[in-house]
Amino acid sequence: MKKHNYKKLTIWLRAKELVKVVYLISEKFPDSERFVITSQMRRAIVSVVLNIVEGSGRNSSKDFAHFLNMAYTSLLEVECLMTLSIDLNFLKEVDTTEVQNEIEELLKMIYAFRDNLK
Repeated sequence: MKKHNYKKLTIWLRAKELVKVVYLISEKFPDSERFVITSQMRRAIVSVVLNIVEGSGRNSSKDFAHFLNMAYTSLLEVECLMTLSIDLNFLKEVDTTEVQNEIEELLKMIYAFRDNLK
């Protein structure tokens, strides 16, 4: 298997940018959510980036695909937490449209990249 330099992977670059956005968005949450939704959303988005990095360093495409699956599911978690945050009035849907579109796009990119590894 060809090793991948994660720093050159578009999925990693876009996920890294999404980390910043999610951190900024979650700063607006009430202090009472600091250890619940805020923490979970931040851990999930960081997990996306870290799983891409860890997978890129593995010795087989199958292993890399496994870590891309984990990145994908962590991103789904962020998407769900974003929706819950809207439902709980921590965020306004109009304020999250752009980030939700980026999440959808990144989900498609990770899925396609994973399929190309096989």
